[in-house]
Amino acid sequence: MSRMGSSLCAAALLAFLVFSLSLFVNSWHFRVHKGIFTNGTIEDGFVMERNGLVRELNERRKEILPFLISSGVKRLLDESGHFGQHKSFESKHLDVSLENEIDVSSGFIRMNKDHIGCDQLVDMKAVDILGSGYTKIVLKVLLSEGQSVALKTVYDQGTDMGRCLEDFKDPLGCHELVSFKLKKEIVLLQRLQHPNIIKLRGHCEDSVGAGGITAILEQGFPLQMIQLLQSPWEERFRVCLGLVRLLHYLSHSPLGSVALLDFQPRQFVMVSGELKLTDLDDASVTEPACQMDQDCILQFPLRNFSLPCSAQGVCEGLNEMRNLYNAYRYFFTYLLPHQAPPALRHLVDHIMNSTGELKGDVNDTLEAFEDMFHLYKSGLHLDNMPSSIIRDYAVMKGMSTSGNMEYRCWPSYNHQGCMLSVHSDKEAAFICNSLPQCTSFSLSDQRTWTGRLLASFQSGFSHLVTNGNSEVYLKKTKASPGTMV
Repeated sequence: MSRMGSSLCAAALLAFLVFSLSLFVNSWHFRVHKGIFTNGTIEDGFVMERNGLVRELNERRKEILPFLISSGVKRLLDESGHFGQHKSFESKHLDVSLENEIDVSSGFIRMNKDHIGCDQLVDMKAVDILGSGYTKIVLKVLLSEGQSVALKTVYDQGTDMGRCLEDFKDPLGCHELVSFKLKKEIVLLQRLQHPNIIKLRGHCEDSVGAGGITAILEQGFPLQMIQLLQSPWEERFRVCLGLVRLLHYLSHSPLGSVALLDFQPRQFVMVSGELKLTDLDDASVTEPACQMDQDCILQFPLRNFSLPCSAQGVCEGLNEMRNLYNAYRYFFTYLLPHQAPPALRHLVDHIMNSTGELKGDVNDTLEAFEDMFHLYKSGLHLDNMPSSIIRDYAVMKGMSTSGNMEYRCWPSYNHQGCMLSVHSDKEAAFICNSLPQCTSFSLSDQRTWTGRLLASFQSGFSHLVTNGNSEVYLKKTKASPGTMV
């Protein structure tokens, strides 16, 4: 990164993590003294703004209360049982009844030995801005020991903060209000732990009561759908499989059925090829209440679905349906059908039809994905491939090619050549026979996430070299060993 880029990152980190308490205190005193005291009382408009902000704060506390009770979180609470609020709000203005509803003796956020706290952030180095939204900004930083993590904190220039300031004119109170989304997310990341949910590495709270809080997460990279569309089918299937496993977990989570109300690709990141959910602040663990069947209609831009209202007055299963159809329209539609292995296309079609029409639930969908994964990984879908196909090739074990005459195929693991995943040399031979340019292929000990081999296909090479981890297969009809092909 250039010196200017580093300076920008450092400036952003300073702006969003080193909270300027004096700015807020001065702003607060300005409001008090500017609007002060007509006949010994604060002007009515200022009182209304302040009371409105207090109501909003209490609503946010009530929203997060169920998660705190079920998880026994204490770390984010002050001694009275409330989230820490800045001192400009006196207790008589707050809904103090909440303090009796929270068991503050139930314990802290669970900290493991690898927990990262405020102390580890002292000497951090800003590297990049990974993304920002209405509420939060995410920064990539390096800790003093060289470890790379993502820091998520309140975005002071974001839409939510701007709206709050416009309504209430109180920067410190607004920062606390907007922080509730991040506090909720930290609690949910503690409760909802799954391989396809981003890992919470720790958190840091502002020590001076300014309401500042930072989540410390494992580092991921924003999901790039265009790049994903250009990747091999196996990698796109991995994303879809991980998503279905996640949705199955969310439907049976410790908190109940969880709905992702803001289900968009931007809510996900990639970590070492694995899809992970990173935004949980808009998650809901409550199924919608209903009085009649018409209350249980799930509306999408092009489709509507409905469920019966249960005897308990709840739209049971609506959260699961919402998640599953969103997975279909944002992920499956684009990633799953294109260039699926011919022997698996009937299974792909079944999944697309079932999820597109919501004919099955998430259990059925997961079972279908796992069945297809087993067939693909084991190579059972290739049983009808003739075993004699490999006889058309001469094999040189312990050798690799040099001076290759590369050609490109799409999609390939190597964008400068033609590298595809295969279950065996038999499948590689089948692929080579289907490619007019192919005269040879090489197999090494490289494998994909499924355990399948990576095969490199060539139209020719100049000579062979010794390589104990490689085998070269030459078409007998087009080449002989050691010749230019």
